[in-house]
Parts: sequence; structure tokens; C-alpha cells
Amino acid sequence: MAKNFGSIRREQTSCVFDSEFWIIEAMRHFSSMFNGLARSFSMRRGKNSSNGDGREAAETMAKDAKKHDMILRSSGFVNVDGSNNLASVCSKRGRKGVNQDCAIVWEGFGCQADMLFCGIFDGHGPWGHFVAKKVRESMPSSLLCNWQETLAQTSLDPDLESDKKHQRFHIWKHSYLKTCAAVDRELEQYRKIDSFYSGTTALTIVRQGDIIYVANVGDSRAVLATNSDDGNLVPVQLTVDFKPNLPQESERIIQCQGRVFCMHDEPGVHRVWLPNEESPGLAMSRAFGDYCIKDYGLISVPEVTQRHITNKDQFVVLATDGVWDVVSNQEAIQIVSSTPDKAKAAKRLVEFAACAWKKKRKGIAVDDISAICLFFHSSHHEVSLVTTSK
Repeated sequence: MAKNFGSIRREQTSCVFDSEFWIIEAMRHFSSMFNGLARSFSMRRGKNSSNGDGREAAETMAKDAKKHDMILRSSGFVNVDGSNNLASVCSKRGRKGVNQDCAIVWEGFGCQADMLFCGIFDGHGPWGHFVAKKVRESMPSSLLCNWQETLAQTSLDPDLESDKKHQRFHIWKHSYLKTCAAVDRELEQYRKIDSFYSGTTALTIVRQGDIIYVANVGDSRAVLATNSDDGNLVPVQLTVDFKPNLPQESERIIQCQGRVFCMHDEPGVHRVWLPNEESPGLAMSRAFGDYCIKDYGLISVPEVTQRHITNKDQFVVLATDGVWDVVSNQEAIQIVSSTPDKAKAAKRLVEFAACAWKKKRKGIAVDDISAICLFFHSSHHEVSLVTTSK
């Protein structure tokens, strides 16, 4: 596996942006390779290929990527030789107990040189830190498996440019929808974690060539930094903070007999409540887990969008609400862009947010604060994956 992985990276890195035709051929090549792995598992077991075999193949890819330092699951940075990406990660525990935030960056996602997966997860409730880590571990492999299956069932016509772009987005959106439903279902059945009153948000990005696909479940946020026509760096918010008071969210919750209101000591903080109980009081309208209120309007359905990356787009920040509660979009991109060492950008943003909490929210316990800064045009050429403890 290691030998094949290396050859694929060398072969594809030199022509990541050569043509739309290459992207289609690479996708087909990946589908063939993935099916081959799944069949090899079937033969060893003595049975036919199945979804389980595809999932096992994806998990094997994850293990191999981890072995070759392509996956980062803690504070630090990843910058792989030949890649256009540099990802800086930092997570800092707040004042509420154990850190319930976690993150992942997977360079060369699914053994594809032009693909990267990154995600940030914000747990809540008594078992929230376990739920967040469980979703972090299961989502990438599940997404790979569902993407491969959807890709194998879809025919892309290389002569229809607009259709290709639409189809590729449809493939990723369908894969994400299927993945999130499966992850939430598996979490409910996973007896080692009590997720009845605990859950997690999940904000993830897949970069494939010059396109990023964003999937958001919850109230974490992705903000793109891009150069305007006059040369100024400006923020573009790529996601919606799924708070319970958003019209479309509150309407769904109320229709399902759930309630949305603020506590007297928390003006402006809308929460989701059961019909006849003062619980669980969730400050977001979408999440994995929290099965106590899944029948009353809380959902784990992601909003999936895409963005074409141009030379004007510099980086994207993914962060939990511990950042956005006290830092504006403009402040965030200014902090990141002004950090001399890109590898330390996430740490600087997190530390700024921690200081802002103490100034702006006196008397309120500092939340866990986490961020990923994904740079699109890395000028580094060394292979490095560094982790630091927080």
C-alpha cells in the first residue's frame, strides 16, 4: 500500500491543475483502485464485495495515511511536499472542564494527491468529548466510501462542461448527506458512548483541485480570506451558524413540538428545549447525537456548498464558536494574514480569542477554542507534520 500511495502522489502532483479531463480520469482511477481494495478484502473473507468492504478499504487508507504522517489530529501543522496546502491547527481548553473540541487534517485524502480533508468538531454534554472524537474518527472513512460508491454510479460526460461541475457537486453533496445520516445512526447504536444527552457539531471541508466542498452541521463557521478588486483582504463567510432562532430552523423545531427560547440570565442566547422539560437547552439547531431531542427538531443534516478557489483566495479559517463568539470575521482574517509564520497562524488566532473572552465576556467561563487555518498557495516545500500539546 505504501509503495502504491507514493507512486500515485508523484504521478498526480505534477498535473493537479492540468485539465478538467485529468480530474475525471483521476476520479475514475480512484474508483477502480478503491473497488480493487474492497474486492481484495472480500476474497480474503471468502464472500462478495459489499459496503462493509468499501468501509474497510477506506479505514485501511486512513491507517496508511497516519503511518506516513499525512493525518494531523492535534495542535500543530501539516505541510506536505508537492502540495499547495499548508494547514495550521490549534485547540485550547476553556474553563468548563475537559476540552470537547477536536480537529483533523488529512492530506492526500483517499490516496489522492490533489485532495485534502479537514474538519473541526465541537462536543457538548457530559460525553461530548467522546462524541466529538468518535465522529472525527468515523466521518472521513465513511465519506470516502460513500463518495466512491456515488462516483461509481454516476456517468460524467467530458463534453459537457457545466454538467461536469454540477455532477461533481452532486456527487459530494449526496455523499455527505449519506455519510452524516450513517454517522448519526452508528453513533446512536454505539453503546460505549452515551450520546442521549451529548453531541457534537461538525464542520468539514474537502479540497479537490481548485474546488472546496464545505459541509456544516452546527454553529462552527468557515470564513474565506480573499483579495478584493482594490487589493484589500476581505472575509467571505462560507457557512451559516445554525442557531435555533434562525427562521427556517425555529420553524422546523416548533413544527416538531420542540421549543426555542432564551433563559433570563442569557439574553440573546436561544436554545432548543423539549416540549415539557427544561432540557437539554442546546445552543445549536443541528448536531450529531443528542437523541433526547432528535424527534423535536434537532437534525444532523449538513448544509453542503462549493467554492471555486482562485488566485485571489488566500486561505480559509474553520473555527468553533469559541472563536466567533468574541472575534469578527474581519479580525480573524487580519490576525491570520499578519502572522509571519503560517504554521503558527491558528495558535495566534486561538490565543487572541482567549484574551478577547476575558475582556468581552467577564464572568462567563471561557469556552473551548479551536481553529484550522488552511492556506491554498503554500510556498513551503519541505515535508513536515508537527504536533504540539495544549
